[in-house]
Amino acid sequence: MLVYTIKELCRTCYTCVRECPAKAIRIVGGQAEVIDERCIACGNCTKVCSQGAKVFLNTTDRVAKLIENGSRVAAIVAPSFPAEFPEFPDHKVLVGMIKSLGFEYVAEVSFGADLVADRYRKLVSGDNYYISSDCPSIVNYIKFYHPALVDSLAPVVSPMVAMGRVIREKYGKETRIVFIGPCIAKKAESSEIDEAITYTELREMFASKGINSENCARADFDPPVGGRGAIFPVARGLLQTARISDNAITGNIIAAEGRIDFQGALKEYEAGLIKNQHMELLCCEGCIMGPGLSKNGRQYNRRSLVSAYASSKKEYIDSELWQSFFNEYAELDLTVRHKPDDHRIEELDEKEVNEVLVRMGKKTKKDQLDCGACGYESCIEHAIAIKKGLAEVEMCLPYTIEKLHKSVKDLALSNEKLSTMRQALKQSEKLAHMRQLSAGIAHELNNPLGVVIMYSNILLEESKPGEPVSEDLKLIVEQAARCKKIVAGLLNFARKNQVNHQIVSIRELVNHSLESLIIPEKVKINIIDRCTNPEAMLDTEQMMQVLTNLIKNAFDAIPQNGLIDIILEDTLSDVIITISDTGTGIKEEDRAKIFEPFFTTKGIGHGTGLGLATAYGIVKMHKGQISAESNNDPAKGPTGTRFKIVIPRRKE
Repeated sequence: MLVYTIKELCRTCYTCVRECPAKAIRIVGGQAEVIDERCIACGNCTKVCSQGAKVFLNTTDRVAKLIENGSRVAAIVAPSFPAEFPEFPDHKVLVGMIKSLGFEYVAEVSFGADLVADRYRKLVSGDNYYISSDCPSIVNYIKFYHPALVDSLAPVVSPMVAMGRVIREKYGKETRIVFIGPCIAKKAESSEIDEAITYTELREMFASKGINSENCARADFDPPVGGRGAIFPVARGLLQTARISDNAITGNIIAAEGRIDFQGALKEYEAGLIKNQHMELLCCEGCIMGPGLSKNGRQYNRRSLVSAYASSKKEYIDSELWQSFFNEYAELDLTVRHKPDDHRIEELDEKEVNEVLVRMGKKTKKDQLDCGACGYESCIEHAIAIKKGLAEVEMCLPYTIEKLHKSVKDLALSNEKLSTMRQALKQSEKLAHMRQLSAGIAHELNNPLGVVIMYSNILLEESKPGEPVSEDLKLIVEQAARCKKIVAGLLNFARKNQVNHQIVSIRELVNHSLESLIIPEKVKINIIDRCTNPEAMLDTEQMMQVLTNLIKNAFDAIPQNGLIDIILEDTLSDVIITISDTGTGIKEEDRAKIFEPFFTTKGIGHGTGLGLATAYGIVKMHKGQISAESNNDPAKGPTGTRFKIVIPRRKE
């Protein structure tokens, strides 16, 4: 595998997916993995990964072993070297350092570029039209993803392979060859080259051996020396080396470079939109921007460095010597036969794609934003990749954001429910304490209160009508009776009786509750029955107490003519009783306290504050819920209070 991922460094930003022209990056479990069989080794992912998670195979150890084995090893250096080593204006310094590593020969690939350019020039002058084949990533891309265009690839080897053949012709078949250049794909381009390293790997070897410009003797490239091929690595370098015109009017050459442009050119070429044109394609923005160069280099600065070196060759190169070498290898076999190797993803039917789109919340064409955040050009491409196991739904940024918003909303709802449960728990704890206290007080008061009631009634019976003391005794009797009622309420509130579940119709329950009440003339009561099944297992007496308490409170809340609605509803598991009135409503600051014992908004002598607390306790014993909504501000709408009781239909 030439390119792979260091998983510990991957932050799943999808930049590599977006920059990979072959879509050879698979996201699995939030990690970006390189699919070796789809990778064209362009190295774009290694250039754009800010975390350094994408790396290429380091072959410096293999090169070192090759040299140590005692073989005669030649280094062939790509003509882009001035772009990587601007600190060595004199190329002889760099050549001397390379020889210090143990290479017997160091030659320029630019001579191979001269030979290849000459073959291209001859092809262009013919009747057939070709796509350049000097960039191995382009060749791989066409083989994998445009196999129908393989026959259009120029049947000429790359400058690297051409120079390799020249070296073996000149220095012997047994000579081992190491390519040094800017390209990762060169490591697997041809079996004719023994090893290949990048410029950055060459720097590593210099550092490991302690080699620098100060401790090495200067040396020149070994013959044959390159000529115009020195300009080969820049955009349109092939055309300039071959002296081919790409004039927009008179020329018949289209040059495209970079992952977006070369893909667009190939699609148009395959679709028949480009005819009678040759194409020079480079996967990078010229070889001077290859992944094997140091990062942060500037394209036009590098171009100027290469151009300056190519221009300087005119001053020191022996043109007659170069011509003699050129003539010597002019007939060297530089042919190659490219074979298709189809790696295209099978087409999916529209139904399968739509299933994935729906999973991402893209139910209509309008939902397909084609934002590219996932790394794919369109939502459909992303959906196909998901179906093929190359991508994940979570890569879609709009989907993930929407999912995040839903999670936040669900979390807020859960938090609200938790807060409600905490309040209910506090209320239950408070009621438990109050029940215990109330029971104690009620029992302590009950006996002496009974004595007061009995003797006050005896004294009242024995007193003569009209006597002043009889009025006082009446007051004692009335207030003692009120105290008895309060004590009875305390005992009722404090009781811990179990619920006596019986099958009851909530319709009949409401009717019986109303029959036990005296309904004021000012109040009209509506029963709205929406039940499909009114039966539930309830304690009739206790639930009647709840309903009568709520209805009495509604009577008291209506100052003049008003309306009380009793709404009966149900679900499969619950019965629901809602009692709403058009009264004055409850003040906002009092709403949180309405179920607390001894809290009342009624005047002195008109309420004990135990009715709603008792109702709350009874509902809770039925494993149900009771809630209240109220508005006392006419500016916000009609005033009134609404109590809602939800009771499970069955006791279990």
